[in-house]
Amino acid sequence: MLKPAAIVGQVILYGAFAAFIGYFATAPKYRQIPDDSALIKLSISHLGDRQCRKRTPEELAKMPPNMRAPLDCPRERSDINLEADLDGQPVLRTVLHPTGLYKDGVSTVYKRFEVKAGSHQLAVRMNDNLVKPGFNFVKEEAITLQPGQVMVVDFNPDQGGLFFR
Repeated sequence: MLKPAAIVGQVILYGAFAAFIGYFATAPKYRQIPDDSALIKLSISHLGDRQCRKRTPEELAKMPPNMRAPLDCPRERSDINLEADLDGQPVLRTVLHPTGLYKDGVSTVYKRFEVKAGSHQLAVRMNDNLVKPGFNFVKEEAITLQPGQVMVVDFNPDQGGLFFR
């Protein structure tokens, strides 16, 4: 049988523990970024292009009928060249290498840029086939960021390439 003193002691200890947890669940306030700042997150995962060549009719004739694919595509993917400028200043210049044992996997980048809230000019350029010069995906836009806002730069080839959201 429990003694009344033991029950009162348990209530006091459980109450103190609940108060401790309750306090640290709401205080001290944690801020990921300062009050007058915003965040730009650049998060891209993309398969680089491949250099396929068209087989000649003579090559196709020499192959068994079930192997006559008109294109000869290597397994390896191209590196991806990625650049980002904020207000005319470069903030990112990188070459993304494909993952995988045979360099046939996805190339991935994740970068965070803490900026002052307000209006900015953001330009992101990407080339997923380094054999071809220049950039085949370009997005440049004037953006306005509110304090505490998080803007994501993403890539989706089905939606036209680079986009800001």
